[in-house]
Amino acid sequence: MILIADSGSTKCDWIVVDNNGKQLQEKIRTSGLNPEILKEKKLYKTIRKSEELAAIKRNVTHVFFYGAGCGTENPRLMLKGILEDVFQNAEVEVTEDTMAAVRATLNSDDEAAVVCILGTGSNCSYYDGTRLHQKIVSLGYTLMDDASGNYYGKQLIRDYYFHHMPEAIRVSFGDKYNMDADYIKYNLYKQPSPNAYLANFAEFMFLNKDSEYIQNMIKEGVRVFARNMILQFKNEIEKVPVHFAGSIAFFSQEEIRAVGEELGFKVGNFVRRPIEGLVAYHTKRL
Repeated sequence: MILIADSGSTKCDWIVVDNNGKQLQEKIRTSGLNPEILKEKKLYKTIRKSEELAAIKRNVTHVFFYGAGCGTENPRLMLKGILEDVFQNAEVEVTEDTMAAVRATLNSDDEAAVVCILGTGSNCSYYDGTRLHQKIVSLGYTLMDDASGNYYGKQLIRDYYFHHMPEAIRVSFGDKYNMDADYIKYNLYKQPSPNAYLANFAEFMFLNKDSEYIQNMIKEGVRVFARNMILQFKNEIEKVPVHFAGSIAFFSQEEIRAVGEELGFKVGNFVRRPIEGLVAYHTKRL
């Protein structure tokens, strides 16, 4: 039994398949498992409170985990140790979420491409057909993560409080969310996973995408992301496509294509949830 997981900071999807890639049960959903943000105790608790995972843990022979926060050694090894402790009969591989995006978006295993993630967080890498290359070390959601869910959530909250929103949009935003200042500060500074809290606000953009204000906000975020991340691979994007994974990217395809034409990069594939592509990738390699 093979367990494949794709985790952001907000949620983690788990798929259970047999050695032929046949899905054995419904997809399992837990909270996100970002080892750069969550402490070891919280990671254990999140996994162990899932009754579905508890029911299969002794039968799992392989765990392939792709996650936000797994790109640096210490957090990755901490999470690997936790998974090995929970799934004691399994071989465990923990890889950064960027590789999930690479393996899910490429047209072939040896295709070269720039691959971006726009979900709760954001990232960008160049895959040369064999290896992954990154020129920027991520400093997390506070300083980076342009065009991500938490980036747009922060922009929306700021625009609400600075009265930069059109009035009709501002009223609608205030009706949908608790905009009490103390409540917002409590979630940002006293609760775990403030990046996931911010990302929850991004849904509002896609419910109001007919607004010129929203369209401009999305495009400006993509421009910032492209200038800081995609254009670092200036030589590569002259030859290869730029693929995108994640919900923010999936629902912003029109805006991303417009910015790609504006800044001179070729937009390739979009995948909302990389995990489906990972099943075929791993089962054919066992």
